[in-house]
Amino acid sequence: MNILIIGGTRYFGIPMTIDLINKGHDITIATRGNNKDNFGKNVSRIIFDRCDESSIIKTLKGQHYDIIIDKIAYSSNDVKRILDNVLCEKYILMSTSAVYTNIHKKTAESDFSADKYPFRWCEREENYAEIKRQAECAVTQKYPDQKYIAVRYPVVIGENDYTKRLLFYVECVINGTPMYIDDLDSRISFIYENDAGLFLSHIADKGTAGALNACSDGDISILEIIDHIEKITGKKAILSADGKPAPYNGYPAYATLDTSKAKQLQFSFSDIKEKIYCTIDNYVYTILNKRK
Repeated sequence: MNILIIGGTRYFGIPMTIDLINKGHDITIATRGNNKDNFGKNVSRIIFDRCDESSIIKTLKGQHYDIIIDKIAYSSNDVKRILDNVLCEKYILMSTSAVYTNIHKKTAESDFSADKYPFRWCEREENYAEIKRQAECAVTQKYPDQKYIAVRYPVVIGENDYTKRLLFYVECVINGTPMYIDDLDSRISFIYENDAGLFLSHIADKGTAGALNACSDGDISILEIIDHIEKITGKKAILSADGKPAPYNGYPAYATLDTSKAKQLQFSFSDIKEKIYCTIDNYVYTILNKRK
């Protein structure tokens, strides 16, 4: 298939793109050109600014692709600028579990219905969760004939995570930095970076449509994360109301996803505890080795 990937040169976009290449697809990557890739002659490349419609028109106007995988659509106008100018049989939108206004235990896709939510055109300057809702709304309400999948991931973790959210906890424990954690017992779904990339590749040729939750198997509490860091480092976490606010604050008692729909597609997700603990171990090893 002829696939356009908008954003795919870092983090879980890398295993996604490699897997699509290995499956024999004809891949074009569209980016701002800020990050080099190692895909060589296996992909075609387009340099553009997706926030500038004139740039999209210049590089992509009238082009047709079997699939567009849009990893960096953060607003309804982001979606509009692409779908107004580029034709595709299937549009795969990288969404997020943040679209759920009341996330809870085993949150299902039906807990947020983009076709019923109040829609408006917006740019990226606003609240992240809200503009991602509007991105989904744009597809469902303004392009009703467009076949699409909106993939809703929770936080992505892994050794290559440029957000460094999980690394925050490791560094604070090792350095003795006080942390403010609002709920140690909150249980959260995550997705491992390879799962995140390979699942997007997996669904490219599947017939599923609409919203789709996906996360690695199981969930984990912040307390379990802290306990493992303490065990592997031999240090105690310092918890204080005056400490640095922790990245996973703000989640309710349960912030987990129902992935029964995704599992019907026969994709094997990793065990999240195993992957988080392995990632923590690698962080600790790297930090302590640098200090030798």
